Amino acid sequence: MRLPVSSVANLNPDISSPRERLIVALDFPNGTAALATIERLDSLVQWFKIGLELYLSEGNKIVDAIKDRGYSVFLDLKLHDIPNTVSGAVRSVAATGADMLTLHSAGGPAMLAAAQEAAAALPSAPKLLAVTVLTSMDAAQLALTGVAVTPGEQVIRLAGMAYIAGIRGFVASTEEIAAIRMAYPEATLVIPGIRPVGAEAGDQKRVATPAAAIAAGADYLVIGRPITQAADPASAAHSILEEIAATKR
Repeated sequence: MRLPVSSVANLNPDISSPRERLIVALDFPNGTAALATIERLDSLVQWFKIGLELYLSEGNKIVDAIKDRGYSVFLDLKLHDIPNTVSGAVRSVAATGADMLTLHSAGGPAMLAAAQEAAAALPSAPKLLAVTVLTSMDAAQLALTGVAVTPGEQVIRLAGMAYIAGIRGFVASTEEIAAIRMAYPEATLVIPGIRPVGAEAGDQKRVATPAAAIAAGADYLVIGRPITQAADPASAAHSILEEIAATKR
């Protein structure tokens, strides 16, 4: 059954529709493969994530192609540069019509503030999401970067820095949802590292099932390979949507 496609992105944390909460990661080397997967999903979901690999291959035309089909775009570029460069990048992204945009909290307070100021000055800007600690990193990986605290402690530190800068959306693992919710109950939480029961973790370290993430308080779930590499992506997505719908937050 083909579901209606909303033309307006829902960025309200109190999302009720499962199809508005699932973000499918289009981790493909080209637009042909990405758009073919979108067609196979048969409008089951509203959101698609464009990461670095796909964006560097296709540029803004892949954003246009997805938006023209009526879907919402999560542009996961993880901006991390000097404040002037990042603020300019935010303005450039706004012109594409992307609905959400990531930047690294590790860029520091000045960079985060510059990004938020740029977004606030635009009539139609993407919602900024501060990436805290990548879900591919555990305590050992973090220690090798010179950070001696646990991933959970670092997530809260970076989320707090972004919050002070005016950013109200965060990317973290399921393990940190409760702590972020306690500190910033109104924040929008976008959670990657989601793996259905039985799925391989791959290069992810801090993972959880869709049900666990929703129950913990996630707003959006980012899921790629368990859907896009499934023999039947639509069936895989449908199962996850059912799990989301059956889970109480």
